[in-house]
Amino acid sequence: MSMFEGSRALPVLCAAALLACLCAVPRPAAADDDLKLILGSTAFGLGDVVQFIAEDQGFYKAEHLNVEREEANGPAICAQLVASGKGDVCAMSIEPILLGYQHGLRLQLFLSRTSRYSYCMAVPEESPIRTLADFKGATIGELSTGEPSEIAARSMLEGAGLQAGDVTFLPIGFGAQAVGTVVDKRVAGLAYPYLEIVKFDVIFHKKMRVFYHPILKDISNVGYAASPATIAARPDVLRRFARALVEAAVFVHANPQASARIFLSKAPGPKYTEADVQNVTRELVQTRDFLPAADPASKRIGALSPLGIAFYTKLLTDGGLIHDVPPLDAVMTNQFVDFANDFNHAAIVAQAKNTR
Repeated sequence: MSMFEGSRALPVLCAAALLACLCAVPRPAAADDDLKLILGSTAFGLGDVVQFIAEDQGFYKAEHLNVEREEANGPAICAQLVASGKGDVCAMSIEPILLGYQHGLRLQLFLSRTSRYSYCMAVPEESPIRTLADFKGATIGELSTGEPSEIAARSMLEGAGLQAGDVTFLPIGFGAQAVGTVVDKRVAGLAYPYLEIVKFDVIFHKKMRVFYHPILKDISNVGYAASPATIAARPDVLRRFARALVEAAVFVHANPQASARIFLSKAPGPKYTEADVQNVTRELVQTRDFLPAADPASKRIGALSPLGIAFYTKLLTDGGLIHDVPPLDAVMTNQFVDFANDFNHAAIVAQAKNTR
């Protein structure tokens, strides 16, 4: 090799050595992405348990997410904040999205928070009401007047042959006052959120017989929503957020007691007791088929039903709650569901089983 050829090879060798040195230097860890999650209620409930699990068990951290939670005073305000860019994701039901559409609000659900429809009907276990037709002449309690639960209940009763005037709806609120209304027989039954009905048994020791909507019962109307602008600009952040939540949902299904303890340790309020842990554990066990991971082995946890939401939109339209029916793809998308379920489900179950 000539001196000239050797001199040309020297820069190449130096470059290669430099590249090798650079590769040997540890790269800085990827910075976490910030995500602002706004909750549609100031009161934490079982629907929020997966968020606490995702934080406590490192699922957010593994997805390089820094999730900030903020509570809104109602789902309508939550929707407005996220639609206007003051938050990234809203945890809420679909009804404010459908109502807001006719006023220019644009949000899309992209992951369900439940595996079943939120509302159902119920009566005390000792009630003579055994079928929907038996509600004829009854007074039915609801949270407040004009709730979506009332529209769903009327749909159920109509399917059983009852007319609008065959029943009366009475707003009774929730908690101990609602239980008192049932115990005193001021109402014969309830058109109510399912999670509230579970509390009748677990907290107030009042067993209830539940009636589910024959068409909507396996359709989720509650989820996580973002604006179309956020979905277009931050798809990678949202799909990692979705995966952390699905992992957390599998964890909750696998170990309700550990989940109850984590939930209580992070929820605001006075220090919890072991009795509180047992109560929340019972709630989680009773709602296993209602929370997102009803089937923890499924690769479609968190998926929304297009046909179901289309039916529900028509039901709310027929019931007079909404007037301007939006296109289906304007209010929901399943584009993140495959990614959200792309993880080792068995490993998450094992992690849950080893958590106390």
